[in-house]
Amino acid sequence: MSALGNALRYLGLSGDDDMPSGVPGNGSPGRREVHGAVMGAGLSFRGEVCGEGDFHVAGKFEGEINVTGRVLVADGAQVDANINALAIVIGGTVRGNLSAATRVEILPNGVLTGTLKTGSFSAADGASVKGEVWVEPGGTRGASAQKP
Repeated sequence: MSALGNALRYLGLSGDDDMPSGVPGNGSPGRREVHGAVMGAGLSFRGEVCGEGDFHVAGKFEGEINVTGRVLVADGAQVDANINALAIVIGGTVRGNLSAATRVEILPNGVLTGTLKTGSFSAADGASVKGEVWVEPGGTRGASAQKP
């Protein structure tokens, strides 16, 4: 399984654990539904994304991201934004200030330039991080990270 697949599974986004083998997308009652938005690889967007759910970026994004769920920056994506979310996974390039209530993970091809505040942090071999990293474990970030 790819690093991105492992990260999605870790964050509970893959849904594979709840599915019977060989039955993709059967909509069974035990399956956790993921609500959110996906910005495809061929798209470029400037502005603000805010709301409930997850946000997956595969293209180019510039602006602000403030969601209650998870933000996934896919391999090859370019993001120049301040991000506030529950958790953040970076497989592409991100420039900005990040705040995640639970976890930030930088995948092997991920590049982060900016300030990061989170409850838990990991960077894979090959990842690049340039800036400040603030880790406040436990529930100390829970209330402050969800403020707009």
